[in-house]
Amino acid sequence: FLGCYGEWSGTSPCLVNCLANVRRNEPLKKDRPKWKSEYPMTEGQLRSKRDEFWDTAPAFEGRKEIWDALKAAAVALECNDHELAQAIVDGASITLPHGTLTECYDELGNRYQLPVYCLAPPVNLISECSDEDTNDSPEPPATSKKEFQLKVRLSTGKDVRLSASMADTIGQLKKQLQAQEDIDVIHQRWFFSGKLLTDKTRLQDTKLQKDFVIQVIINMQALGDPKLSLPPTASSPTCE
Repeated sequence: FLGCYGEWSGTSPCLVNCLANVRRNEPLKKDRPKWKSEYPMTEGQLRSKRDEFWDTAPAFEGRKEIWDALKAAAVALECNDHELAQAIVDGASITLPHGTLTECYDELGNRYQLPVYCLAPPVNLISECSDEDTNDSPEPPATSKKEFQLKVRLSTGKDVRLSASMADTIGQLKKQLQAQEDIDVIHQRWFFSGKLLTDKTRLQDTKLQKDFVIQVIINMQALGDPKLSLPPTASSPTCE
C-alpha cells in the first residue's frame, strides 16, 4: 500500500489494486500446515509455547476480541471442526487473503499473524507418558526421598522456599506453591537451565544441585497485572 502512495491521484489504478489485494477474502482451508521443530518438542512444551503466545500477543497490537476469536478458530481447526472455525472467522469479520490464519485482517485493517505452532503440532512431536504409565513406573530410590529446602524465584521478584525431595514431580511442587502463595498451578511455568519443566518431570531428572534456583514464570495478566512477565528463554488448547 505504501508503495502506491506516491502514485495517488484520485483513483490511481495502483492504489485500487493494493486495496483489492488487502481486502481479498478466501474461505478457510481445511489443510493444516506441516512443520518440523528445531528440536523434538513434547506436548507440554507445545502447550506452554502456545500459551505464551496467546498470553502476550494482545499486548502488542490488534484488538483483544479478534485475538480471542482467532484462538477459538485455531482450537476448532485442531479439533477438525472446520465449519465452526469458519463460522468464528466470519462472525468476527476476519479477512483471510490466503485462506489461512497465518495472516489475516480485521474490519479496521489491523493485521494479525499466527505462528505455525498455534495451528498444528510439529511432525517431530514427542508424546508424554500417560498418568497410568507414570503410576506403573517403579518408585525412585529411597535415598531420593530425603527432603530439603528448594529455592524458587518467581517472576515477580520474590524468592520462595518449598519443602521438596528429588523424587517430587514439578506438578506436586506447583500444588505446594499454590497452597503457599495462592498462585494457581495453571498460571505457573517452571524453568531450569533455560528449559521448560513439565508437570511429570522429577527433580532428580533436572540434575538440580544444592543451592541451585528454579525460575517460576507467573502469568501476571491472570493475576490482574497488565504487565506480562516473560521467561528468560523459551519454547493449548485441548480437544475432547
